[in-house]
Amino acid sequence: MNQKDLKRFKTMLEESRTSLLQSAKRTLMEESNFDTDDLPDEIDLASSEYNQSMVFRLRDREKFLLKKIEKALTRIDDGSFGVCERCEEDISIKRLEARPVTTLCIRCKEEQEKKEKSYG
Repeated sequence: MNQKDLKRFKTMLEESRTSLLQSAKRTLMEESNFDTDDLPDEIDLASSEYNQSMVFRLRDREKFLLKKIEKALTRIDDGSFGVCERCEEDISIKRLEARPVTTLCIRCKEEQEKKEKSYG
């Protein structure tokens, strides 16, 4: 992979990281202004708790994605970005454009998914 592509992917990943962090800050600020005593009845409280649960699940997913972004940025710095960690062949540019945090080429990912599907 050439330096131009690496720089483009690094920029893409850094922008994603910034966006996730800004979103988390907004969510945190919104949640800190919330008071359950302001809700008039049990249905509103239950609805609010459900919404809060969804927000926490989304934040967990964002945290997981953030870790993947950090690892991808580290791989760019150490020169292993774009190389499949299983078969050590190059990951196609199209796959990286679709999912820049990927660590597996499409063939290895398909094999992994087949194994996961057969187990469960």
